[in-house]
Amino acid sequence: MNQRPSVLLVDDAPDMLELLRRNVLAMGLVPYTAANVVDAIDLLGQGAVDLVITDLNMPGIGGIQLVRYISQHHPGIPVLVVTGYPNIQDAVQVMKLGAVEYITKPFTQDELERAVLNVIQRQPPTVTPAKEAEGRTSFHGIVGGSPVMQALYRMIERTSANRATVMVRGESGTGKEMVARAIHYNSTFSAAPFIAVNCGAIPDQLLESELFGHMKGAFTGAVTNRVGLFQAADGGTLFLDEIGNASAAVQAKLLRVIQDKEVTMLGSTKPQKVQVRLISASNSDLGAMIRQGTFREDLYYRLNLLEMELPTLRDRKEDIPLLVQHFNERYSKELGKPQARIPASVMAAIQHYSWPGNVRELEHFIHRLVIMKDDAVRMDDLPTYMKMEAPRPAASGELHTLAEVERQHIMRVLEAVGQNKTKAAEVLGIDRKTLREKLKNAPGQNAPSGT
Repeated sequence: MNQRPSVLLVDDAPDMLELLRRNVLAMGLVPYTAANVVDAIDLLGQGAVDLVITDLNMPGIGGIQLVRYISQHHPGIPVLVVTGYPNIQDAVQVMKLGAVEYITKPFTQDELERAVLNVIQRQPPTVTPAKEAEGRTSFHGIVGGSPVMQALYRMIERTSANRATVMVRGESGTGKEMVARAIHYNSTFSAAPFIAVNCGAIPDQLLESELFGHMKGAFTGAVTNRVGLFQAADGGTLFLDEIGNASAAVQAKLLRVIQDKEVTMLGSTKPQKVQVRLISASNSDLGAMIRQGTFREDLYYRLNLLEMELPTLRDRKEDIPLLVQHFNERYSKELGKPQARIPASVMAAIQHYSWPGNVRELEHFIHRLVIMKDDAVRMDDLPTYMKMEAPRPAASGELHTLAEVERQHIMRVLEAVGQNKTKAAEVLGIDRKTLREKLKNAPGQNAPSGT
């Protein structure tokens, strides 16, 4: 879409991150932001940028490690280091690791602009060639060339110039957050923030405060004013994963935000205008929840102006070799090892497997192969459950539903790991909650006991 140079900004201080974002926007550049190194590496894996500007002193993984990672995995991307704690040893180290500029805080806008332009003018521009409408094998970090994925890419492209709400549906592990990110970064407001929140991972009593913010004294423990994720995502995209876990109170407030395009913080009576595209995702049956009275029908239709259904991996098995190669390359580079050599017979077995944990399960499997293997992968290296014979065809008059086939597979995995549900969930690439739900909802049997 936009051929202006792009910049990835990395700083754990929100005020500094916003200052950098505004400064590079004023230079005519396209900014992407990350508040930590993990998010920065994730964004680097989703597409090329022309420059990285990073702080050095950040909690957890620091900027020096990020500079080292970029020099090893993205050597064509120049790095500009900005730090508030100048240190000659750090400066020498990051320059040796590949940083091409180093400036200290506080700096003026002119100083930053001179440093940025100096870097960009010395580098050939990173331009992504125009992709043909068909035949793409990847799109904004999503990997797949099958017809169903081509259709998904076209749907994402149709959202680029609008802020329509999108509901992303799909089984656990199909890549719903990656699709949400692709929708945002393919849009005309891609320079604005993208914020993801897992509604199932935040307790009910905290989710309302996290989303909408609160005033000092709004509840016990609210010792300061705090803006919510809606305000933080203003101008950009807010991704609400596992929206089915939102409480009735949160659902009511979400509906009002969508209708009025304004947010009222807890403990306040003054609404604040926001412009946010909402992307929601769920692997729960929201239709059943509506019938049960646990999810608002009016909210569902507001969130579901556009719907994208992600295919399971078993429904696009022709993409498995592409995904295997993608993860093989990624983790071999990350671990500094040769790629795992996968003969055709082993690849055929990998393609034949049903992958109930979808792309996430395949990714974990290839990651383990790269860690464990220094030579060619053999059939004996595959787990027992992967080598087991596929379910026999149904007898005359008998119907094997997809749920029954999936349950049979899960039961085989449980047997192979001694009924250890934690281990089975890890093997399948899903969490224990999802495993319990699949066992509970499967036809005709009760969930087995186990760890």
